[in-house]
Amino acid sequence: MSCFDAVILAGGAARRLNGADKPAVTVGGRTLLERVLAACAEAERAVVVGPRRPVRPGRGPRLCWAREEPPGGGPLAALHAGLRHASAPLVAVLAADLAFLDPATLRRLRALPPDAEGALLRDETGRDQPLTAVYRTEPLRRELALLAAEHGSLSGLPLRLLLPGLALRAIPVTGGLDCDTWADISAARTRIREHEHVLEEWIAAVKAELGIDPEVDTRVLLDAARESAHAVARPAAPLTTFLVGYAAALHDMAPAEAARRVAALAARWSAEHGEAGATGQAGNAGQAGNAGNAGTDREKQP
Repeated sequence: MSCFDAVILAGGAARRLNGADKPAVTVGGRTLLERVLAACAEAERAVVVGPRRPVRPGRGPRLCWAREEPPGGGPLAALHAGLRHASAPLVAVLAADLAFLDPATLRRLRALPPDAEGALLRDETGRDQPLTAVYRTEPLRRELALLAAEHGSLSGLPLRLLLPGLALRAIPVTGGLDCDTWADISAARTRIREHEHVLEEWIAAVKAELGIDPEVDTRVLLDAARESAHAVARPAAPLTTFLVGYAAALHDMAPAEAARRVAALAARWSAEHGEAGATGQAGNAGQAGNAGNAGTDREKQP
């Protein structure tokens, strides 16, 4: 699959958020901008067009910042500013409020047929989403240059003017990816706490907070924690997962391998407890038998 750059439009007035800095609003402890950057982990470079903001370090593309001229000049002016820093044959053009964008969605968009100049998502209402899209870089530059020549400037022009001149593929999608209003933000914060999402979201947030991004097989780690809690004691679970991580860092060991070894240790620990119980029961039975025999012998004495 072709390499790509990402241009993330992070300006705008966020009128429906009462002027709040939307890219800096958090969902699951990470800003919306950080969530979009995490989805672009496979990009060569990410260009954020807008005011510079603090971003937690993490595995991902090279990050650079740009500003449209004039500031607040609209999406086409911002896109033009971002494209000046792009060199890959494909470019993902993204809004900064896509709370649920993921690498898999970007892979789908990047799988362009030879005759397509880009691909964008189409929502459940049939509306195309040009800010959740991947374009071939040169056709995108071509259309921006034509619009600039026709209108004299890109400032203030609506994004929809860009689409008719491009051969685009639309990919239907269900469920919203972006957050336009405070109600959307509230819904997103509720969604990440649902049972099927909460562990994945929490681990991603911890990785971002600590500036790490190891490949983690959560199933193996949870198995190790569960085995230690069952075989030893409940407080052993968090302590065990800490030690698994410490060993992985100290010995350059795969976390999954460390977790498997701990799970095997817990199984041995549990087996010993079972053997001890069986031995104790056998001993008690033997003692009871001896006591019974002694009583019978006394009864036989004159």
